[in-house]
Amino acid sequence: MGGQQRVYRQRIRSTQSLKKIFRAMELIAASRIGKARAHVAAATPYSRALTRAISAVATHSSVDHPLTTMRTDTNRVAVLTVAADRGMAGAYTANVLREAERLRERLTRDGHEVVQFASGRRAVSYYGFRRRELAGQWSGGSDAPTHARAKEIAAKLFDAFTAAPEDGGVAELHVVYTHFTSMVSQETRVIRLLPLEIVEGVSEPGEGVAPLYDFEPSAEDVLDALLPRYIEARLYSVLLQAAASELANRQRAMNTAVSNAEEIVRKYTRLANSARQSEITQEISEIVSGADALASAS
Repeated sequence: MGGQQRVYRQRIRSTQSLKKIFRAMELIAASRIGKARAHVAAATPYSRALTRAISAVATHSSVDHPLTTMRTDTNRVAVLTVAADRGMAGAYTANVLREAERLRERLTRDGHEVVQFASGRRAVSYYGFRRRELAGQWSGGSDAPTHARAKEIAAKLFDAFTAAPEDGGVAELHVVYTHFTSMVSQETRVIRLLPLEIVEGVSEPGEGVAPLYDFEPSAEDVLDALLPRYIEARLYSVLLQAAASELANRQRAMNTAVSNAEEIVRKYTRLANSARQSEITQEISEIVSGADALASAS
């Protein structure tokens, strides 16, 4: 076997080894995506119903609750970036980080001081490389988030929002994540968790007269009890949406990588065969030339 042909064969073997890894990662992502989609479907109705319930309380009461009104005693704004722990997911993390940078620039232009939080090793590494201080960071389980992790993040963000200005309190809380629509469609989104944005259409159908509500013990107590649960539910839904999006992107990226590996193997196989044919042709030419030389000498 010639040197050039040997190089092609080595490249074919290494590409085939990579192809096996890509195929395994594709199958793992495919096996997990069904469970992730089921979790999204199960969590979304509760989060939506809780949001409507809190909106109803805020709409039909005259209480001036701090979690439903804009703070004016600080210019700090918290941003939580939800990314992946690992790569091999196409542009999933890059899109989230790009959108987070756009949000950061917009908030800075408006005179806000951004307090950064990060979920996912890729986001933590991104901000660490740029020497940006993180007020909170969480790694591990980005493709299989738990309610305990969502509760932990929610508590940290809730404390930051309710803290006094001298203790680092923030006026707003934004989350940058990837919303899962379908296996072929995932959208990077920015949502404002706090202060609560009132959801339209929470009133019951009638003749244009809003229904009356009685709150016991008081509307403020109801908001105090519901809002922490609202943050937990919304964040858990966000983490589940991001996990499903990550797995969908990884499955798609690994499928593309397998196809590319197969194309590379076919290319190097053709080159190896061509090199082998050239060697055979050259060997035949040398044999014929030698035979002609011997015949001429005799």
